[in-house]
Amino acid sequence: MNNGYWNKALRVNLTTEKITVDYVDDEAFKNFIGGAGIAAKVLLEETAGKINPLGEENKLVFACGPFQGPTIPGGAKWTLAAKSPLTGTWGESGAGADFGPGLKDAGYDFLVIEGKAQKPVYLKIVDDSVEICDAAGIWGLDSYQTFDEIQKRENNNKLSIATIGPAGEKMVTLACVVVDKHSFAGRTGIGAVFGSKNLKAVAVQGTKSVPLHNPEELKKLSVKYSKLIHSAGKENGFREHGTPGMCTPVEAVGDMPIKNWSGDVWTEGAAKIGAPNYTNVLNAKPLPCKYCPLGCHRHIKITEPTEYAQEGIGPEYETLGMLGSNCLIDDPKAIAMGNDICNRLGIDTISAGACISFSMECFEKGWLNIQQTDGLELKWGDAEVMLELLKQIGNKEGFGAIFAEGALRAASKIHPDSVERVAHVKGLDLAAHDARANFSLAINYATSTRGACHMRGMPEDVEMGGFFIPELGITEDTTEFFKDENKTMLAVKLQDFATLLNSLVLCDFMIDGAEMPFQASLDIFNAVTGWDYTIEDYMKAGTRIFTAQRLINLRDGFDAKSDTLPKVMFEPAKEGFRAGKVPNLEVYLKEYYEMRGWDENGYVSKAVLDELGLANFKLEKEAI
Repeated sequence: MNNGYWNKALRVNLTTEKITVDYVDDEAFKNFIGGAGIAAKVLLEETAGKINPLGEENKLVFACGPFQGPTIPGGAKWTLAAKSPLTGTWGESGAGADFGPGLKDAGYDFLVIEGKAQKPVYLKIVDDSVEICDAAGIWGLDSYQTFDEIQKRENNNKLSIATIGPAGEKMVTLACVVVDKHSFAGRTGIGAVFGSKNLKAVAVQGTKSVPLHNPEELKKLSVKYSKLIHSAGKENGFREHGTPGMCTPVEAVGDMPIKNWSGDVWTEGAAKIGAPNYTNVLNAKPLPCKYCPLGCHRHIKITEPTEYAQEGIGPEYETLGMLGSNCLIDDPKAIAMGNDICNRLGIDTISAGACISFSMECFEKGWLNIQQTDGLELKWGDAEVMLELLKQIGNKEGFGAIFAEGALRAASKIHPDSVERVAHVKGLDLAAHDARANFSLAINYATSTRGACHMRGMPEDVEMGGFFIPELGITEDTTEFFKDENKTMLAVKLQDFATLLNSLVLCDFMIDGAEMPFQASLDIFNAVTGWDYTIEDYMKAGTRIFTAQRLINLRDGFDAKSDTLPKVMFEPAKEGFRAGKVPNLEVYLKEYYEMRGWDENGYVSKAVLDELGLANFKLEKEAI
């Protein structure tokens, strides 16, 4: 069994309090790898399309891959999945810190939590000891307080803890899961699923070592690529500045969200909230996940003004974009405070920022008035309004409670004309990258299995330059801004690539940002498993897993009609780099479906299902 897997799944039923360990055969992992792949298999096999995401029937899957057991650069990532209460379909989010390696070292490849506890609980896993614990005195605490209290209560500072804050308890559908105070399973509202199950947290510690196929070769590869990643990160500024270093360059090419996606240029603002100003003003330093030689997260320290004083994890690019530029707020300290509020309350900064920028536009257009907002004047650039709204959304109180089910559902209550101003795909708010600047991203957003997500493909990084995968035919000559050639190919290959990484589970930035070759990840995979996969085998697994997630979309009622973009993505800029440019999505989607082997309704062909070994998965509407 020396292949990087335990062949074990821990299963906890909160209703019956039954705890079991299931055997999982090698074939499941050869086909679905782990992480997002094995989670998709579980949800496809064990849940139905019509279940309530906040009902007892939904399941939480915490999934490791083959990269969480050994010491591999970028191997601290893991996947959290469930049916999303925000979108109503495949919900998935990745996180880092120590949780994934902790679960793997405890002797499990993945954890499934089902049912609902009668009272608030937390789950404690220390190797073979698994206990459902009373969360009395912990329910109601914020995520940081919860981490401290559980470690104190258990007298164990080696526990890695994934927890929700008050937003998750109140089933706010923007709720995230906070890991060890510095990593976040942010998107798709899975924190609300915790709350629906009366589950406050999961704490893990593992002391075992998973057997590996070739540990000596793996050690050589890990040392070699750790050095390369560290050196590349220093040379390209990623280690010094992290993702805040992206603000100025992405704004220059029209990729940054501005004024709820209606703005075109924000050069001075981007410089204020991005690095190097961010690094200097916030005293930012690298904060790595376990095993990471890069350290893209930022540890910040603010001493004044006193109302913004804090020390801990700082905002990433996405947060700077959604709480900053998209709301026209250019004070990095205020954005850092907003980030801290979101982290403690446990809400996704991307979707929270989308709600706030949307509300500011509604106020500007007269669709909201000061009586409806409980006295809040929702003006662009007002940091104090942003901070107050975050508190209201996370606590589900005041005017902000209207966003407890997300911006799209809130829009239907605000004004009929406001619905089309919500920038979303399948109910998930756009991340802080503009599809009008990167046409392959338009395809990726429209067809992404979890909604508008840039991290499940990252084609914008190819278009903007610097990220290439020659093993997949993605080189500097592959594509150019605003040229239709190769856009569809890029979207398809990078979706499968990203899905594979999220199943291994490997941090994207090891390859996209730290310059580790894609082939190196395959060499590591084969050293761990001994399966001698080729690049073709590797990528076929990515295609299989992406397709399994698509089957979940189809089962949940999301077909070609849902593969679209918000209206604002077809409104050309009047100035700046992307002036006059919009993606030709209709043409791209036709090419995309043909390339994927899907019919015109977005259903997967029987031939493709047979080729990928997915023919046994039944759909409510038969695939063509």
